[in-house]
Amino acid sequence: MDPAKALVSTALNATSHLAPRLAGRAAFELFQRPLRRSAVRPQEREIHHRAAVERIEVNGKPVAVYRWGPGARPVLLMHGWRSRASRFVPYVPRLRALGLSPIAFDAPGHGDSGGRATTVLEYQAIAEQLQGRYGEFEAIVAHSLGVAAAFLALRSGVRAGRLAAIAGVSEFAYLPGAFCAGLGLDPKIERDLRHRIEHELFTGVEAPWQRFDAAHRPEEITLPILVVHDEGDEVVGLGHARRLKEAYGDRLDLLVTRGLGHRRIVTEPTVVDNAIGFLSAGLEVGAA
Repeated sequence: MDPAKALVSTALNATSHLAPRLAGRAAFELFQRPLRRSAVRPQEREIHHRAAVERIEVNGKPVAVYRWGPGARPVLLMHGWRSRASRFVPYVPRLRALGLSPIAFDAPGHGDSGGRATTVLEYQAIAEQLQGRYGEFEAIVAHSLGVAAAFLALRSGVRAGRLAAIAGVSEFAYLPGAFCAGLGLDPKIERDLRHRIEHELFTGVEAPWQRFDAAHRPEEITLPILVVHDEGDEVVGLGHARRLKEAYGDRLDLLVTRGLGHRRIVTEPTVVDNAIGFLSAGLEVGAA
């Protein structure tokens, strides 16, 4: 554990013995905020800066939207936690060559968007707004938390021809446990955190752990799915991909990689090749 995490762990665990609710509140605030914003990488700048930049709003927060192409035949790109739209730069020229318009966004609290925090419900709302503006999506490409948000959006009225899900979170209930384990927090802090997520973060949402689970009600999502996951993913284990395969069966193709981890996988050329090949196969079927 790095020194900063160790300091947070020590402070929260010590506080939990004297003021457990205060420790739970502090953990809750940390859980819902990315804390740092990812920058555009040098190798991303040229293509990233070619995008037409638009602004929409979700829950009073300005959201940066990036569009390459005229907007016809849109493909939605959904980034993960502490990431940003520019991570999908390797996909942009390949999608444009297929006559598609890649459309990405920085979620609130990320990249060049406003706000300090976000949820999968805001991802869903953004996807719905973009569908209203550009029409149904030819496909969705999502990474990490964006995968959970993509499945939620698809069950909630967003339409797409295909879904490529990379290193995705499938079990939503895993997140608070992973957060607390990463900081070495006391079990009672995790219990308090789960309670706050249910009753404060998602007030009025019935059974959020089930509703936001990517394997929930698989019969409601009938499009072809490609899942790509690394066997050594240190952030979101391979079990998340395997439970999606179990839930969606023959509708889902699972590609397991080695040595790419959780973040490098999204930009790895062979993964990009497989994702584009999967998406273009759907276009060929549609044209036929």
